[in-house]
Amino acid sequence: MFFYLAKIFWFFIQPSGLLLVLVIGATVLAWSGRYRACRWLLVAIATLVLVGGLLPMSNWLMLPLEGRFPRATLGREVGGIIVLGGAEEARVWRGRKVHALNEAAERFTEGVALARRFPKAKVAFTGAASEILSRSNDAADAAREVFLDLGLPDPDRVVFETKARDTWENAVNLKADLQPRSEELWLLVTSAWHMPRAIGAFRKAGFAVEPWPVDYRTAGMWDAVRPFDAPADGLKRLDTAMREWIGLVSYRLTGRSDTLFPAPR
Repeated sequence: MFFYLAKIFWFFIQPSGLLLVLVIGATVLAWSGRYRACRWLLVAIATLVLVGGLLPMSNWLMLPLEGRFPRATLGREVGGIIVLGGAEEARVWRGRKVHALNEAAERFTEGVALARRFPKAKVAFTGAASEILSRSNDAADAAREVFLDLGLPDPDRVVFETKARDTWENAVNLKADLQPRSEELWLLVTSAWHMPRAIGAFRKAGFAVEPWPVDYRTAGMWDAVRPFDAPADGLKRLDTAMREWIGLVSYRLTGRSDTLFPAPR
């Protein structure tokens, strides 16, 4: 139930969703002759497109997330590699029967690279379909094909967790499935902007992992002053950054993380 409520809630408060609500509201006000109120909504729409779409506001929110966790220092043998789902477009894979990856594709490529680098390490993929109307096994089935065709040595060593539909369930389900030992070093492969919330959830679940961030959306501090080429690009990144910050607050309030903004230890 939490998963569905979160999806509905996020649809209306994400910047792009809010923009749609404002456009509909301005249209209704115009048709009803309330032009003064309509003008104020049009100003709000223009401001959101300018600030959120063209100016680097989304990068201001993204940079602290992506800079929070550097990659782990590997001073000992890696016992396991966890790849969080979200990079696969399972619905497209099922319909077209070809690989379909999104901007987070590095979760797979880096996961396979690590598996080759540490051939004795276990590999775990976790994530069900994130879309409300998708089948739960689609994500794991699509991931299995990606791992196979990328040449993952010994694909049978990969554990596929197929029930988790959010980061908290990723952590809890993998802890139960893998039963990690305290002396094992597990690397967590996920997007850099998602790493703080993921680390917070795994720590709360009692699964000690070390960060291996990928899928950076910013190149460095210069992006704090660099405008976007198209408003759609800025709004899309703003959606991503806002979702993570709201997710951090939500996880802290619901007890899925012990801190608001997890930091390296």
